[in-house]
Amino acid sequence: MDQLLTGQFIKALRKERGLTQKELAEKLNVSEKTVSKWETGNGLPDVGLMLPLSKELGISVNELLSGERLDERQYIERAEENFAVLLEDKCSPKTKNTVALISFLLTLLSTIGLIVVCAGYADIETWLRIMLVVCAIISVIANVALCLVLGISSEIFECPECGTKFAPTPRAYIAGMHTMTKRRLICPHCGKKSWCRSMWRK
Repeated sequence: MDQLLTGQFIKALRKERGLTQKELAEKLNVSEKTVSKWETGNGLPDVGLMLPLSKELGISVNELLSGERLDERQYIERAEENFAVLLEDKCSPKTKNTVALISFLLTLLSTIGLIVVCAGYADIETWLRIMLVVCAIISVIANVALCLVLGISSEIFECPECGTKFAPTPRAYIAGMHTMTKRRLICPHCGKKSWCRSMWRK
C-alpha cells in the first residue's frame, strides 16, 4: 500500500467534490490536521474511519486503499491484497498486546478448569491426568512468554526525571515491578530508577 498515492487520491477526490480539508474533517469528526496528514502521505485513516471517508468521497474502501478507481477485474484482484496489508499495517502494537492478553486470560481460565477436573473429578488413568496437567501448565507458560515478547518489542518508556524515551533490556523489562501503565526501571540517560510511563512504539 502506497501512502503517498492514497493521500494524493484522497486529495483529488476531495477537490472533485468541492470540499475543503476543514469541511471533510468536520464530516468525519476529525481535525483538519488529520486530513492534511492523510493527503501528504504521512499516515492512513484509522480502520474505523475508512468506510465513512470512502462514502464521503464516493468510492469503495478497496479503491481508497488502492489509491485509484478500480474496474471489476482489478477490484477482485486488489481486495485480498489490501485486506492482508490492512491487517499488517493497522494492527497496532497496543492491539497485538491486547489480543495476547485476552488469549492468555482465556488460556489461564481453561487451564484452571482442566487442572480442577483432572485433580479429582475425571475418571482417567493417573499418567493421563499428569500429562493433561503438564500440557495445561506449558500452555500457560507459552502464553506468558508471548505476552512478554510482544511487550518487549512494542513498548518504550518515558523517564519522569529527565523525559528520555528508551527501550529497556529484556532482562530489565521482565524483572521490573509494574502497574498497568508504568514500570519501575533505571533510565539509561540519567541513571535514576523510577516509575517510567509506558508508551507504544509507532
